[in-house]
Amino acid sequence: MKGVRFAVVLGLLAASLGGALAQAQYPTRAIRFILPFPPGGGTDTMGRAIGTRLGEALGQQIIIDNRGGGGANIGAEIAAKSPPDGYTLFMMTGTHTVNATLYRNLGYNLVNDFVPVSRLGGTAYVVVAHPSIPARSVKELVALAKSRPDELSHSSSGTGSGPHLAGELFKSMTGIKMLHIPYKGGGPSVIGLVAGEAMVGFTTTPSCIHQLQAGRLRGLAVSTAQRSPFLPKLPTVAEAGVPGYDTSAWYGMVVPAGTPAEIIARLNAETAKALTLPDVKSRLDATGMVPNSSSPEELGRHMHNEIAKWAKVVKSLGLRAN
Repeated sequence: MKGVRFAVVLGLLAASLGGALAQAQYPTRAIRFILPFPPGGGTDTMGRAIGTRLGEALGQQIIIDNRGGGGANIGAEIAAKSPPDGYTLFMMTGTHTVNATLYRNLGYNLVNDFVPVSRLGGTAYVVVAHPSIPARSVKELVALAKSRPDELSHSSSGTGSGPHLAGELFKSMTGIKMLHIPYKGGGPSVIGLVAGEAMVGFTTTPSCIHQLQAGRLRGLAVSTAQRSPFLPKLPTVAEAGVPGYDTSAWYGMVVPAGTPAEIIARLNAETAKALTLPDVKSRLDATGMVPNSSSPEELGRHMHNEIAKWAKVVKSLGLRAN
């Protein structure tokens, strides 16, 4: 009997030591970084900017896995159901804090199924218009929309996405009506705008900055309280005639709940370093993205605050998705 107990204790000790050794050696293989939108948008820009450098620091390849669709919920559900071993990273966005209230049935719980690692950065939304639209300012857009209720359309990166809520907030505060056209990401949304499928767009700076520079889209304003250093000539929406309007896009890294604390600490430290590298900052600057790391606790608090904030907006506007 004593021999059996000794064998059990020895087995538990070996398993514990083996787990500790595995964590000490982490990572020993490639790491998957799930992005919940297709290539071409702000999420993809951020993920690819830090992915290579983070992989170099960890000594393993970071494989970018774009899983767009479902209002950014498909990628989130896949990540939430992945093993909590540090080999699946997920880039959450402000969209997911909206979805926590917007969707009746989600295949994951943002708070319970994930553990925060670090904030990654953020950017302004830009109110853009197809060149054929006879509006060169926010005031002219509002006047046009009021004269043609529900005739103008506005695009977003998906139902419940940050750009969608930015548009709904804009409509609510200006009293206008426009038809919402959801796409599967910021990249497809901008492509639709350039093609004239939608007349107006609320899109992240990285998604549209090159189209603005090329004259394929017309910028009207930025969504933040202060002007964007990347588009300094554009007024804020508040400056342009909608006092109090202020919203922006942000990005954070999370991992499945249950991931060892030692791995989370390693990922947090290396991510913070990667975001300060000159080539990473230069790449983000070129698309209007501002890097901004944080502690896991800071990201966790931000997530809770954003969920509460957008819950009020979603409920006040009567928005709901299946």
